[in-house]
Amino acid sequence: MELELYTPDDKFVMKLDRDEALLGSYPIDDGYRIHVIDRSGATIGEYEDVSRVEKFQISDSEYDKRADTARSFMKRSKLGQYNKEEIMKKEAELEQKLMEEKALAEAISVGARCEVRASGQPNKRGTVMYVGSTEFKPGYWIGIKYDEPLGKHDGSISGKRYFECQPKYGAFVKPQYVTMGDFPEEDYGLDDEM
Repeated sequence: MELELYTPDDKFVMKLDRDEALLGSYPIDDGYRIHVIDRSGATIGEYEDVSRVEKFQISDSEYDKRADTARSFMKRSKLGQYNKEEIMKKEAELEQKLMEEKALAEAISVGARCEVRASGQPNKRGTVMYVGSTEFKPGYWIGIKYDEPLGKHDGSISGKRYFECQPKYGAFVKPQYVTMGDFPEEDYGLDDEM
């Protein structure tokens, strides 16, 4: 490779050709540019196609026999997937959370009026349209048809319909954010604008 030094207005200054010299020993100023010329004979794009690069491969059984690997360190230190106690604890916590979520969801009935109270967001009123599990995320979800267009969809996600409502009126929220009650539907005057 060859290195050339240029000023900010692209005037050639000199070649940077002393291999043992430090960059600070050249007359480089703010805004100067170092231009690199590749004389290795490599064609443009030669190294972008990684399918032609020979890769080192080792079988899982051979990798397990080595003591100087990240996997052996994690096993010795009982980290990540190799910490059975932590995995069991997390699974128990997840199961407990799912049971609590299920109990909250079972107390909510389709067709009931509700208010969604999520921290950092304004309270939103609507009607419960769906209660249960979904294909898009694990856990229990409550499908809400809002009284005004504060939602994200029309009751369907990823091509699966869970309930019917107008576009931007539907939302799915976790049961802990849904408060059941006699929340009258407010007239926001949206129909008058049409």
